[in-house]
This record gives sequence, structure tokens and C-alpha cells, in this order.
Amino acid sequence: MSATRTSLRDAARDGDGDLGFAWRPAKDGAVTIVRNGRMVTVLRGAAAGDFLAEVQGAAPGAAQQLMARATGNYKRGNERTAARHPRNGGNAR
Repeated sequence: MSATRTSLRDAARDGDGDLGFAWRPAKDGAVTIVRNGRMVTVLRGAAAGDFLAEVQGAAPGAAQQLMARATGNYKRGNERTAARHPRNGGNAR
């Protein structure tokens, strides 16, 4: 699977953990998170400080997970359950 089509679950199972995320600090203290060359989000203030403190000593796979969580691009495991909910047009089972 390519990095753009790899889910977090697949990456954790495969063990490489590369989800295509990278980060760059800015002079003003902000942190830009990019995925596959495209800017995804910019963290500023306390969020940027917290992110930098966590990512500094993290392993590459763990850093990828941190960036996925910071961008909101993180599957929570309840997508299938939510799809079956009557409110979403599914059958309640």
C-alpha cells in the first residue's frame, strides 16, 4: 500500500509507522504539519509547545501517530458502528 492509502491500523500492523507526515518549526514558535508535501495544519501557542515536547524524544512511528492525532486525521475505531446507526441511514443491529 502507498503511504497515502495506508490507514493507521495498517501502519501499526505493518510496523513501519510511516503515514507520510512531517513537521517544521517556525521562528515564531508555530509548528507546521505536512502530509505528503501538503500543509495539513499549523499549531500555535500551547498546542505547538505541547507537540514539540512530545515529539522530540518519540520514535518515528510514534511521531507519525502524534502528528495524525494533532491534525485530526486519526481513526477512532467506531466508524463501522456509526455507519450502522439509524441517524446515519443504517440499520440498528
